[in-house]
Amino acid sequence: MDAQPAPLVTAVDNKSLKKQNSRSSTGSISKAEKDPNHDPEVLVENANTHNGEVEKTNKYSEFYARFRPLILGAVALLILGWWVSATVLKATRHRWIVQTLFAWAFILIIAFRFIPNTVVTRPVEAVWQPLVSRPWFSLPYRIRLAVGWLCLLAIVFGTAFGMKLEPGTNYGDRAINVLGLFIFQFGFWATSAHRAHVPWPTVIVGLFMQQAIALFVLKTGAGFSIFKWIATLAADFLEQANAGSGFFFDAETTAKHWFFVNTLGSIIFFIAFVQMMYYLGVMQWIIKHFAWFFFKIMNVSGAEAVVAAASPWIGQGESACLVKPYVDLMTESEIHLTMTSGFSTIAGSVLGAYIGLGVPPENLITSSVMSIPASMSISKMRYPEMDEPVTRGHVTVDRGDNDKNKPANALHAFSQGAVFGLIVAGQILTNVLTVIALVQMINGLLTWIGRGFGIHALTLQLVIGYILYPVTFLVGVPRHEILRVSRLFASKLVANEFVAYLELQNITKSDNPLSHRAYTIASYGLCGFANLGSLGIQIGVLGALAPSKSRVIARIAVSAMICGFLSTLQAAGIVGMLL
Repeated sequence: MDAQPAPLVTAVDNKSLKKQNSRSSTGSISKAEKDPNHDPEVLVENANTHNGEVEKTNKYSEFYARFRPLILGAVALLILGWWVSATVLKATRHRWIVQTLFAWAFILIIAFRFIPNTVVTRPVEAVWQPLVSRPWFSLPYRIRLAVGWLCLLAIVFGTAFGMKLEPGTNYGDRAINVLGLFIFQFGFWATSAHRAHVPWPTVIVGLFMQQAIALFVLKTGAGFSIFKWIATLAADFLEQANAGSGFFFDAETTAKHWFFVNTLGSIIFFIAFVQMMYYLGVMQWIIKHFAWFFFKIMNVSGAEAVVAAASPWIGQGESACLVKPYVDLMTESEIHLTMTSGFSTIAGSVLGAYIGLGVPPENLITSSVMSIPASMSISKMRYPEMDEPVTRGHVTVDRGDNDKNKPANALHAFSQGAVFGLIVAGQILTNVLTVIALVQMINGLLTWIGRGFGIHALTLQLVIGYILYPVTFLVGVPRHEILRVSRLFASKLVANEFVAYLELQNITKSDNPLSHRAYTIASYGLCGFANLGSLGIQIGVLGALAPSKSRVIARIAVSAMICGFLSTLQAAGIVGMLL
């Protein structure tokens, strides 16, 4: 590095002499003198500044590399001490399951920064390959498929008829849930673009996982505790945004939990935090390992696994940006799954909005996690893979290292995220406001027309609610509440999930609230982005990322929206088997 400045200064001196000669002969000022960025002295100063920043970065890197074992070891010991203390203390002993998983997960992550993965993978492979993998795949495909169907039927019927009934529910209600699940699958198969090429192993594993997640959360103490802890942590985390809202509004206003004051503030704060986690590489690490799991067990491409795994956390559109280099190379089946996974889940940035409307956070998180395998299985039935994906066989997450607007540090990323969060909050505010007004206008027109036929309450929700009446019946809603819940589903499809959850909140506060079974099924069924507004968002975002696929995206978008909509209803129906 010491040998570089000398030639630079020599070149600068030569340019300065030429500039002086030119000015003395012409009497004019050159472009370099007008523009400071072209001044050689400024160039030298900028070069020295850049070199200084590089040297500082290298010093920090060298310091971390030298003391990395001590730093990470100290962090691991601190976490271990916290776990021992929290487990011993009576005040926190009741949550030992969550504390143990939380602490030892981080300790193992730190440990495997130094321990080779082969220490675990080789013994597992030595047992798995000869005892499980080889005998299993040596069986004929039809036999393996038959075993898979038997396992799926066993968990479905065991869930519906082997679990204790909840108050107000009978086995007839659960039988309707089972019937609805099979009718849904038959409908996806019957409308498949290529019925002969449906990947049945992917479908079976997806349905099995959806059922297993519901059982784990709703029927085991450990599963409920873990998801309850995650939901409570998410709710408490988002509530910290109230401190920021309290800076602009008084305590009485923030205590009213207004949508404009509390919910939008939580959205801005959450997006800013996620952007900072992306800069630090935390989100990429989580999503990549989450995607690897679904990639291995469901035999989807790496790009599909990343997008589906990311959708519940960062939402539709943004999840596709994680595989931005590959979107324009996606097959028709991959694009359909990308859109379906976005429609069938929610984003973490709006989680606080639904919680603020009184929806149990564990319902929201469970529904989104259940929809990951469901969206994969449903999409692959509707549009089976007919080509060879570029990312089949490996999982890749784009870190955005070549982005020109990459933040300088974590604080800069947090600041950029806050600005982006403000844009998202503004979009949500204007979208909810205008959509509610538009639906009200259409309802007013329909009511005016209906009175001419003697119908005094004709609304858009009522019309689509009657269309969705049989679908709502198949997800297990009690008979006398089917129309009310189907109108909520209609509001979600026509307007958005915000409007539907607002209506659900109003019903809950009314003199005639929904039963526990109907409310739970509705809260699960509304948890997704499948609506007409999101249809435009998906087409716009994916069209920008994959210009050559714009015609394909526009052609299959409606199919993906319907599949995403039915995916959330299928999750609600499976939950109905356990109520």
